[in-house]
Amino acid sequence: MRGIPLFRIAGIRIEAHWTALVTAVLLTVMLGGAVIPQLAPDVDQVERWLIAPIGAIGFLATLLAHELAHSVTARRAGVHIDRITLWLLGGVSEMHNEPDDPRTDLRIALAGPATSIAIGVGLFAAIAAVSSGFSLGLIGAVVGWLAATNVVLAVFNLLPAMPLDGGRVLRDIIWIRTGDQLRAASIAARGGRYLGVGLIALGICEVVFLASAAGMWLVLLGLFLRSAAGADLAAATARHQLGSTTVAEVMTAHPFTVLAGTSVEDFLRSGLPTWHRVFPVIDASEHPIGVVSLLELARRPHLRRDARVESVAHALPPAAKVTADTPMTTLLSTVLLRPGLDLVAVVDDANRLIGVVTATDLVTASARSALGIPVSHMS
Repeated sequence: MRGIPLFRIAGIRIEAHWTALVTAVLLTVMLGGAVIPQLAPDVDQVERWLIAPIGAIGFLATLLAHELAHSVTARRAGVHIDRITLWLLGGVSEMHNEPDDPRTDLRIALAGPATSIAIGVGLFAAIAAVSSGFSLGLIGAVVGWLAATNVVLAVFNLLPAMPLDGGRVLRDIIWIRTGDQLRAASIAARGGRYLGVGLIALGICEVVFLASAAGMWLVLLGLFLRSAAGADLAAATARHQLGSTTVAEVMTAHPFTVLAGTSVEDFLRSGLPTWHRVFPVIDASEHPIGVVSLLELARRPHLRRDARVESVAHALPPAAKVTADTPMTTLLSTVLLRPGLDLVAVVDDANRLIGVVTATDLVTASARSALGIPVSHMS
């Protein structure tokens, strides 16, 4: 997930996806229209709408602190952090690799909720220290909401379901006790799926029986958790099956490529191979510059056939360019390959394309590994 670069903290790049703006607007409306009037009913309407955006920004700041705690703890353990991205449903710390030690991963997972609890308790203590029995007032209402929200955020994140922090905690504890990483990941992922379904059902009930649009937020969160838990399980299964396999053993060497400047019409009539639905776009120096997907083209029936392929391709994320000796465990920890939509470009020292890894390659490699067939014989 790529966002707009904002700044750096402790050397970690902070970005905001455009959906973070939606979150800020929704929080502002909730604060100004419901929370502040309930906690401080005597506050002037103009004042509460002036302070509501500050409260929303304050929440995003505490959310960033939660993710920074994960990231700083991970960096101290030798895990490289690419960036932190704020988006619609929270924040994401993008790790370049995952720790092999469950105890290290457990410390990283607990750092975020611990920080949120510390923020919540600290804000409650500050209110108690200065209130002296007086009415909370406008500032006190917003600070109290921030304190309570951070505690709720920590408790929710500690639910034993992937990809929440509590899911990672559950996975790490089972991993420590049994030594079986795949079994631990499977149990935690199932928890994520169950929680996702529960939130979807709860959100639908809220919309239908309470006529509350807030239920749609729960539905969206539930869909995300269910999808992310499935992706985590698939990645864990692939990591377990592929073990010490390198990209060179899994990739499709000498793949079919599309030269920049080619028209969509010429691309579609160029004798496309049947085993892939996504192809790399290269420049005249054979450097990969993008990805074109047959599925994405099919979803655009009015696309001009004389358009250049690179104009309808999507860019390769930095993590989606790797060398042949990259361990598959590293690749699986950093890149999510959607079937028929994404690929990883394998390049040589001169950044020339020498192969690709797609979701099809991963599925085939995992199946061969599970059957005891050498993975390296497939390409």
